[in-house]
Amino acid sequence: MAEIHGGQIAARQLQALGIDTLFGVVAGPMIELFAGGQSEGMRVIGGRHEMNAGFMASAWGWQKKKPGILVAGSGPAVTNCLTPLYVATESAMPLVVLGGSAFSNTTGFGAFQELDQVAAAKPVSKWTGRVDSTERIGEWVRLAVGKALDGRPGGVYLDFPGDVVGRAVDENSAPIRPAPEITLPRPDQNAVDRTAELLANAERPLILIGKGAAWADAGGAIGQLADLGIPYVCAPMARGTIPDDHPNFANAARSLAIGGADVIVMFGGRFNWIYGLGKRFSPDTKIVQVDVEPEEMTSGAPVDIGIVADARVTAESLGSTLKGLKLRCAGGDWLSSIQEKSRRNEESARAALTDNSIPINPYRVVAEVKDAIPRDAIVTAEGETTMGIARAMVPSFVNRSRLNAGTTGCMGVGAPYTVGSALACPDRLSVGILGDYAFGSAAMVVETATRVGAKPVFVVVNNEGIAGHMLQDAMLPPDSPPIAALLPARYDKIAEMVDGHSEHVEQPDLIRPAIDRALASGKLAVVHVKVDPKASRMSGSNYLQ
Repeated sequence: MAEIHGGQIAARQLQALGIDTLFGVVAGPMIELFAGGQSEGMRVIGGRHEMNAGFMASAWGWQKKKPGILVAGSGPAVTNCLTPLYVATESAMPLVVLGGSAFSNTTGFGAFQELDQVAAAKPVSKWTGRVDSTERIGEWVRLAVGKALDGRPGGVYLDFPGDVVGRAVDENSAPIRPAPEITLPRPDQNAVDRTAELLANAERPLILIGKGAAWADAGGAIGQLADLGIPYVCAPMARGTIPDDHPNFANAARSLAIGGADVIVMFGGRFNWIYGLGKRFSPDTKIVQVDVEPEEMTSGAPVDIGIVADARVTAESLGSTLKGLKLRCAGGDWLSSIQEKSRRNEESARAALTDNSIPINPYRVVAEVKDAIPRDAIVTAEGETTMGIARAMVPSFVNRSRLNAGTTGCMGVGAPYTVGSALACPDRLSVGILGDYAFGSAAMVVETATRVGAKPVFVVVNNEGIAGHMLQDAMLPPDSPPIAALLPARYDKIAEMVDGHSEHVEQPDLIRPAIDRALASGKLAVVHVKVDPKASRMSGSNYLQ
């Protein structure tokens, strides 16, 4: 009789579902699960903190279209996972946390790190569960992975009592099953016909693209709708679903497009704070929402038609229905007015992009990064000022190639997202454009990345604080001790610690050569650029969210 322990069962089930990587921090009572992953041939990424490991796993999962798997010990290790779970659930990124917990025969009597971890995880998770026997570990893992992917992706938590993980059982008593083949939810044809009629008769139609469309690989089908003469606006992490150099890309005239549209079709996005909770729309706008979750149809906007279906399948069906029809908007100036507004807005920022001032203008840094990176680069941007500028100025051309603070606006995700993307896509550049606060909050991921062979490039835009000195100067009395302001630390030095490539820049004409050397180094790199602490985003520069 061949025996296997609980960690091996979990690893075998994950592999049967097409998952080959584990993230986490090695700790009891989950050491057998890490060991099982290694013995079964999985790649195990041992981090230094569960929060950072969780964000790495989320980015890996977003790129792979599979749940990232985060393994954590008990008690504080699991509470460290709550923020990644919350961010994954709200930002629709698939994450499964496998958390160890106190041994069953000691609970209720002050067991080591005893905590009702299922209850703690429930408010921030899409689903929670607890393994009840070693033999059923495979069933529970399969269920957890399915819950993370079903409908809108999100974070799930599965609890492993310590005695369940380490116990050995007959391998025939712990079945492993592959993932089922699941068809995509298709739209109601009547709703598609009515939507097609609205678009055909609209004078000012607009398409909104959310992360769900990026997840559904809907760019090709939605792009064909845009080709009919319909402008479109992308949510921040949906950038690249259709390449940003499409002539009908309207993010640079976002306010005009959203406020002036008479028909809006939203694919795979929520009418939450990112789209103004519906307050930006004209009162007579007709709104169609396409989403896999029915609850979204009565959320933050007055939706007229709700289509509960996959974004790609719906866009394909809508395109077929509109085929051969001439849209009313084709004879008007709606699209050309948006294109002209986009051109003017982009032109207004051009001077900042070539600014030779010292201290360096942060717009100049972002412009140099934009010009240096390849078209298929995965770009992560974070930091109050830096993220806003990068969001406005750096285009994306490939689906799921843009990450940032997401729906929750969580700071600290940038550096681990950059590493997780590098691990998922080692053949593509993963670059993090991060403020000094953003990078510093998770900077030790450079050690994890180097240890496991990832080679991301970080460009640290150092304005010496949270939003530079603006918050310090505006909100606190003069001569106050620095709270929002930070030391002008040399963040490039951290790359030297792990034998990476480092650059320090204080003159604008040296930015591009430094970035080029970093990209050519073949190593993890940190390019540290000292910028004007008083600089801020230009008025209206958030139009490219």
